[in-house]
Amino acid sequence: MLADKDRIFTNLYGYQSYGLDAAKKRGDWDGTKELLEKGGEWIIDEMKSSGLRGRGGAGFPTGLKWSFMPRQSDGRPHYLVVNADEGEPGTCKDREIIRHDPHKLIEGCLVAGFSMKACAAYIYIRGEFVHEADVLDAAIQEAYAAGLIGENACGTGYKFDVYVHRGAGAYICGEETALIESLEGKKGQPRLKPPFPANVGLYGCPSTVNNVESIAVAPTILRRGGSWFAGLGRENNTGTKLFCISGHVNNPCNVEEEMGIPLKTLIEKHAGGVRGGWDNLLAIIPGGSSVHMLPKSICDTVLMDFDSLRAEGTGLGTAAVIVMDKSTDLIKAIARLSSFYAHESCGQCTPCREGTGWMSRIMNRMVTGEAELSEIDMLLDVTKKIEGHTICALGDAAAWPIQGLFRHFRPEVEARIMDYKKSRTAA
Repeated sequence: MLADKDRIFTNLYGYQSYGLDAAKKRGDWDGTKELLEKGGEWIIDEMKSSGLRGRGGAGFPTGLKWSFMPRQSDGRPHYLVVNADEGEPGTCKDREIIRHDPHKLIEGCLVAGFSMKACAAYIYIRGEFVHEADVLDAAIQEAYAAGLIGENACGTGYKFDVYVHRGAGAYICGEETALIESLEGKKGQPRLKPPFPANVGLYGCPSTVNNVESIAVAPTILRRGGSWFAGLGRENNTGTKLFCISGHVNNPCNVEEEMGIPLKTLIEKHAGGVRGGWDNLLAIIPGGSSVHMLPKSICDTVLMDFDSLRAEGTGLGTAAVIVMDKSTDLIKAIARLSSFYAHESCGQCTPCREGTGWMSRIMNRMVTGEAELSEIDMLLDVTKKIEGHTICALGDAAAWPIQGLFRHFRPEVEARIMDYKKSRTAA
């Protein structure tokens, strides 16, 4: 359980103002100049020692990612790009950071940008987050007016600018290279890698793309020390994490907790338990819509961190916990997700462009039972043909929910098909 003294996001629910004065009272911008004066290498080393892994879903070590940026400039500017697109169904953590604690993000941009010798940060925010973007713009202007960023950031002589770019609501722009393409004014389609953004990113310059939460926690980690953050959670799964709990719970919420907290404890302590009691639980999607669902038998004991969930054949993802009780039509729920991924495919890769539509159409027939038993294995085969065969991970994201359904609830799908056949025969 996370102690209050170890919380990073102390205004997650907006009980206080998001403005600069209130943020400073919460500890933001405290000694930022001294942090920068310790140097970029020190910042990166502290981030590495903290064990922070990317909070956008992939879980790649943040400090290591920052170290990939060239240490010496070849004349091209360096950029930090912050991914605030947050289009994953069930995920609503980054918007809360931006709405209630924007100065944590802005200060994080400064320290991260400084460590990578970046001249500017571009925050790419989802177009639907109109209020959040307005709040972020206002907070950035406060930081400029106070001299915290700009020509002489925090009085260090370092020039650093922060820009907000509003997207247009495309899920695919949550992928880092598609986001860069969109920032440049092009169609938001993923790029082939290599070259990686650290070498050829925004405007052809060295760039690092990080999630909002990954950047926002950095100043607190640096102030308290990487060892403090590494002391929370479990080995290789350290620190605190924002969890989004939605679905059939009594109190849907966002909460900051320690990595490795048992899933059952997380739901019962913070979300008021499953509607109708824990025994009414059917399944949980633990990390946003693009990971395998888990049946109740696994949810009883599984821990909420990258490695524990991977061992169960799923993933932590964005830590968006979607709870489904026994009233849920799981086949219909996954069919709805399949429709979402078919709609959001950018169409660049043939397996994804054609396969997501195939999967969606077959899933819709399975909802009513108008399918053949042989189509279950055929659909699984289609998911395998898509998974790992596309430029970005949208193909995987479309395949995994279906794989999770058949892995844990295949008898229910077969029963639906057989019941339909019986009803037709009787008719």
